[in-house]
Amino acid sequence: MRIIKLITLILFVVSHFFAMTVKGQEAFKSTYYEQRRTLFEQLPNTKNEIIFLGNSITDGSEWAELFQNKRIKNRGISGDITKGVLFRLEEVTESKPAKVFLLIGINDLARNISKDTVFANICRIATTIRKQSPKTEVFVQSILPVNPAFDKFSGHCSKTGEVKWINGKLEDFCAQSGVQYVDLFTHFKNENDDFMNSEFTNDGLHLTGKGYLKWAAIIKPLF
Repeated sequence: MRIIKLITLILFVVSHFFAMTVKGQEAFKSTYYEQRRTLFEQLPNTKNEIIFLGNSITDGSEWAELFQNKRIKNRGISGDITKGVLFRLEEVTESKPAKVFLLIGINDLARNISKDTVFANICRIATTIRKQSPKTEVFVQSILPVNPAFDKFSGHCSKTGEVKWINGKLEDFCAQSGVQYVDLFTHFKNENDDFMNSEFTNDGLHLTGKGYLKWAAIIKPLF
């Protein structure tokens, strides 16, 4: 009887662990994530790549056309989180890119992943890039502001406090680690509050064409 109970307990623990693992994978391994990730792995590496790495906000731009620069590669995946970026980071670093512009974190917060975890993961991404490709310039861009007035993406647009906290911690981390911090937040927020300026968004989270032009103008001097 004791042996049966022990076996039952072991099976329960194993099945519970497997379920947690599958659930954890599903947190970022969506159908679209896998479509994009596997495509990126098949695309040829080129010299002196400039990589834009992130979620839908990065994914939504035509960066090479925006800057008229064929060296630029878009490695954004809509819906991605920090754990998802970490999982696919080797594809980013294997070409030894000249520059990586990282923007990630808002989807984590919308999934109620703690701000401490988001901050730690972003730091880990930046540190891993530098370790795997020491000559790559890493630019950690602040998480953009959001705007709840559009009444969309409520899970994202209620996280202004967490966004500001993470950005502050990232600025300190970059100053201490040699990674370059890019403050997008200040340029995109309203003058009198910390919400996204409606000139740059039509849903409170994602950017319109004018928003991407604003972003490009901010980072152009870093090229």
